[in-house]
Formats: sequence, C-alpha cells, structure tokens
Amino acid sequence: MTAATTELLTVPEVMARLKLGRSTVYDLIRSRRLVSITIGRSRRIPADAVRDFIVKQIDEAA
Repeated sequence: MTAATTELLTVPEVMARLKLGRSTVYDLIRSRRLVSITIGRSRRIPADAVRDFIVKQIDEAA
C-alpha cells in the first residue's frame, strides 16, 4: 500500500479500534508511540500506524 492510498483515521475511530479513551490515544500520539499527522487543525492517524502499534505491543508482551 502506498502513502497515497493509506487510510487515515480520526482519533475517535482509533479509540474505537483500540478500545481506549481519548486521553490515552492522545498520550500515545504525544509520546510518539502512535504515529499521526496534522491536516489543518485535524489530527489523523494512518491505519498502518495503528496496525504497527498493535504488532509492536504484541511483540513486547511476548
């Protein structure tokens, strides 16, 4: 998948996918554990970044 076709998620969509609260998602973004971009005043998280975050968490737990 190229950068041009990467799905961008909103913070509420990431909250739903990860079953986390808003402040936790923003803490992950702030600590750079979850990659995000800013478009205007909106924060967007690539779907690939969410998958990478999950994989990294699983690897660390193993």
